[in-house]
Amino acid sequence: MSASDHSSSRPQGIADPRQAQLIGVDSQLPAVPLTLQTPQALRTRFAEPLPWQPETMLEKRFVSREPLDAAVLVPIVLREQPTVLLTVRSAKLNSHSGQVAFPGGKRDPQDVSAEATALREAHEEVGLAPKNVEVLGRLPIYMTGTAFNITPVVALVHPQPAYFPNPGEVADLFEVPLSFLLNPAHHERHAMHWQGVDREWFAMPYQDGEQQRYIWGATAGMLRNLYRFLSA
Repeated sequence: MSASDHSSSRPQGIADPRQAQLIGVDSQLPAVPLTLQTPQALRTRFAEPLPWQPETMLEKRFVSREPLDAAVLVPIVLREQPTVLLTVRSAKLNSHSGQVAFPGGKRDPQDVSAEATALREAHEEVGLAPKNVEVLGRLPIYMTGTAFNITPVVALVHPQPAYFPNPGEVADLFEVPLSFLLNPAHHERHAMHWQGVDREWFAMPYQDGEQQRYIWGATAGMLRNLYRFLSA
């Protein structure tokens, strides 16, 4: 299953989301404290759920087919300072090429759960060994404009000596500090009127050395929900 089926859900026809209107940055919201970003704190938070409200769960649909189930892995890598592993989609893909995404894809008939889908896809796409993954739990289903119902599966990942990206699906891998993603000062809100519909999305641009990684759409929306979950 190709990662093209879940992508960051760019409304097809928007050539460059960076050109969309910036309507706000949420720097007034508190960052998740570093003490709540440790492996044990994350384990505790998923084991003892607190009441919370997801912020972004449904994009405006722009395809007419019936929704398909999918899952992604939200891999928190156990560095000295935890990071999140993300992919850059191959330019060879027919849709959403070059976008930032989580490893994941459509649920196959043999997958017994969303966790099984996420682990299988992460292994197929980037060579992440299931034995190195400790699943913590799920975030709420995120429904994309491309008609995929995505279950985000959050996990701790023990670093591997190397990953093995599938060149047909993944052009690059990179890691972003978890603390960066859990700080709303880095959460931009963008809007665009497209095909007669007003659309809005989150973006979290990250400067990775000399290269800017533009995290947006469904990927940023699920990370925003992770922020809300850990802030509850």
